[in-house]
Amino acid sequence: MNKIIMLFLFLVVFVSWQLQAGNDNGFLIPQAGYHFSFPKDYGSHDDFKTEWWYITGHLFNDEGKRFGFESTFFRTALKPFLEAELEKQSDFGTQTIFFADMAFLDVKKQKFLFERRWNRNGWDASASNNKLDVRNGNWSLVMNDNTKKSMKLSGSIRGDVSFQLTLTPLKPLVIFGKNSVSRKGEDPTAVSYYMTFPLLHVEGTLVNGTQEQHIHGDAWMDHEVSSSQLASNQVGWDWCSLQLKDGREIMAYRMRRSDETTDPFSTLTWIDPQGKLTSYNGKEFSMEPIRYWKSPMTHNRYPISMRLHTIDPTNNQPVAFVLVPLAENQELIGNKGLSYWEGACRVLDCNNHEVGSAFLELTGYDAGFRKNFR
Repeated sequence: MNKIIMLFLFLVVFVSWQLQAGNDNGFLIPQAGYHFSFPKDYGSHDDFKTEWWYITGHLFNDEGKRFGFESTFFRTALKPFLEAELEKQSDFGTQTIFFADMAFLDVKKQKFLFERRWNRNGWDASASNNKLDVRNGNWSLVMNDNTKKSMKLSGSIRGDVSFQLTLTPLKPLVIFGKNSVSRKGEDPTAVSYYMTFPLLHVEGTLVNGTQEQHIHGDAWMDHEVSSSQLASNQVGWDWCSLQLKDGREIMAYRMRRSDETTDPFSTLTWIDPQGKLTSYNGKEFSMEPIRYWKSPMTHNRYPISMRLHTIDPTNNQPVAFVLVPLAENQELIGNKGLSYWEGACRVLDCNNHEVGSAFLELTGYDAGFRKNFR
């Protein structure tokens, strides 16, 4: 077929799709009623501006020594899909940037390690459109068994630590939000597709210095797709994932407005042992800072310990949990507003009993953060 005709047909189909789906500065935005298709939707969604595959976990060696880890792969489009396709002239990508964070906490030593990488598509990073297969240098996250949904994670932090982990879901994938989309604000473009494996069993090896050891534990995985996470009056978010010993999990995000009030589109969701979801809006729960830490490097001030107030859906009674960090300094430092605090925490109940583990993410406490998520 003549290339001009092919391009014309492509333009007609794409423009029709854009008019149907809506767009934000040329990028698609998530739409209500979207029908997820797996394993394709585990992969990359190149028509959207921003996407991340995010894993946090609590690990132990055979002697009971405790560690925390984070592994996050980001994809950011610099140009909308159509413009990028028309301008593509090189084997090396100029329209997509991949960056990735790896962090590791040795709880006993109170030692926190972190590395960040930036790569262009086609140089040393990629993400498959048809399955979960994301890479940045020698870091990778690949779903190697579509039946069990198990994944292989390969990571390292400079020459200090490296790990090879197998992550196997103990609960099915959940989709947060209503009618396929997760709202983050009043602006209709402040939405995402939000897919999560809330409980993953982890087995693998850790090389810490020169010592190789077996490690095991639990992890949480998020995969979000969007073109605009923040509304115009929002400055960032406080997010947490709790894995409770009673077989339930909690995900909550507090979207913070510029006047420090909580956006009513903030959300808390319980996941019961069978994977059933119960959600509450921003007026039905709260995240109360109870202790702050000021970074000696960036001078950002983070609320690293939180009290989470909510309703227990099993009895409709108020309940509170306290998130206590396993170390104060769990800040991931970057330039241009991309510093944030991502910390492994213990979960305590009102009687000060440890009832689970958590991760707490604190963003927007660094100047310039909003520019990167609009």
